[in-house]
Amino acid sequence: MATIYDIAKEANVSIATVSKVINQNGRISDKTRKRVSDIMKRLNYQPSMVASALTKKRTYTIGLLIPDLANPFFAEIARSVEDRAHELGFNLVICNTDNDSVKEESYTVLLKQKGVDGIILATGAHNNAILKKLLHQKQVIAVIARDMPSLAVDTVLVDDFLGGYLAANHLIELGHRSIAVITEKFEVMSSRERVRGYRQAIEEAGLLFEEKWVRVSSFQVQDGKATAGLLLDEDNPPTAIFACNDLLAIGAIQAARERGLSVPRDLSVVGFDNTILATIIDPPLTTIAQPIQELGKQIVDLISQEINEKKTSKQRLVLLPELVVRGSTGKLIP
Repeated sequence: MATIYDIAKEANVSIATVSKVINQNGRISDKTRKRVSDIMKRLNYQPSMVASALTKKRTYTIGLLIPDLANPFFAEIARSVEDRAHELGFNLVICNTDNDSVKEESYTVLLKQKGVDGIILATGAHNNAILKKLLHQKQVIAVIARDMPSLAVDTVLVDDFLGGYLAANHLIELGHRSIAVITEKFEVMSSRERVRGYRQAIEEAGLLFEEKWVRVSSFQVQDGKATAGLLLDEDNPPTAIFACNDLLAIGAIQAARERGLSVPRDLSVVGFDNTILATIIDPPLTTIAQPIQELGKQIVDLISQEINEKKTSKQRLVLLPELVVRGSTGKLIP
């Protein structure tokens, strides 16, 4: 097994130079850095995490709290975070919280005890008190796909307001006037922002915003199906539904089919996230795409910079969503 001494000898540099390449710090020319990195790969050199942890009090491990790994959006978030973490030399520990505040607190305490270098939260973070305590203890924390303005942490998220606006505006342009929205619980800021964007588009078009068309649901397919069913059973049902995630949208399509309705002839449906499910359902789902790969890359870059003490200020990066039109939306047929 190759050692740091073998790498230094092969590259004709000092051990200190190899160490700087491994730890991504110090002043080294790009040419030297690349030469050392190439030799490390060729000799299959693996830095000692134990030694590194002892000398720098680091484990090169990041924890990721996910609310529901069964949700394709969060599964894809986890994959994007893991890919970038691996590129930067970090291991990733994924914890599934099931949107449970007790599990959330338990996992954050456990990760702290295990000495992770940083924790990325993709949950709604029900318990701000435990997070504030961790920050007071100098634990590095970052937030992805959620907004927690009350905490001084690095954050990367999508413009949820714009996403909701794009969804509703698309349906309005197709001639729909009775447009319902199915959202997750309002304590999640992303849900509130998506509904706020939806309302803005409705009011800009000169339409009446009606509270009866806003329905709060849990976040799974069956929840979307049940909530959409209640809407479709109204005396004057909506002709379009904007669901605040793809799972809810798929549930809405299922509810329409059970009632003999055709999508999009009788009901247009827009989702949010653009997960893999959006492309395999029939008809393919029109949805608001989140830049999942970029979300993962940016949050890992930010947290790794703080871990490596390359930044002192916190950043809040807001990425732009994109409307992806597929077969689940169509012009209103009078």
